[in-house]
Amino acid sequence: MTTSDPGGGPGAAELPFFVYGTLLPGEPNHDLFLRGRTAGERPAVLPRALLYEGPGYPYAIEGHGRVHGMLLVAAPGVYGELLGLLDHLEEYLGPGHPRNLYERVVREVELPARGAAEPAEPGEPLAPRESGPGEHLAPREAGESGAAGQPGAPVRAWVYLAATAVTRSLRTGGVLIPEGRWTTGRAPGGS
Repeated sequence: MTTSDPGGGPGAAELPFFVYGTLLPGEPNHDLFLRGRTAGERPAVLPRALLYEGPGYPYAIEGHGRVHGMLLVAAPGVYGELLGLLDHLEEYLGPGHPRNLYERVVREVELPARGAAEPAEPGEPLAPRESGPGEHLAPREAGESGAAGQPGAPVRAWVYLAATAVTRSLRTGGVLIPEGRWTTGRAPGGS
């Protein structure tokens, strides 16, 4: 499911964010843009999407694949600030704007089942866990998104996908990132 940015209108307010590139933990923009601005982070997967190399950052586009990333919930009181920072970083000027590098859209993302190192019980709230330096989200309804949030269940979130012109260029000559996982330090060509 993809929905274009309704301009922050009712029903779309305070959705979590799905990130898959330089905003991931350990990547350069995570601390710069997210430190102190998130209430929780949880591994998540964007279905029906492909990940391509960009000039130091990746692009996700619609496609027959999966992109791995993180689902982030804004800390109380900073949602508008965080949304503005991310829109600026992603060069998003508004729905369909011709100078957009990315489009901000509502997509359903999946919360993978937790491994043995991070057990969770069904019905546990989507909230910060107190298990280490990073905060993680446990399964439940994703705050304002109203999604089920159980492992494997879809959660509605904001996602920045490559804008139309960028997508066209990637489809004709872009370098696909294998398995939809972004990591820095990758040699050119995805090796």
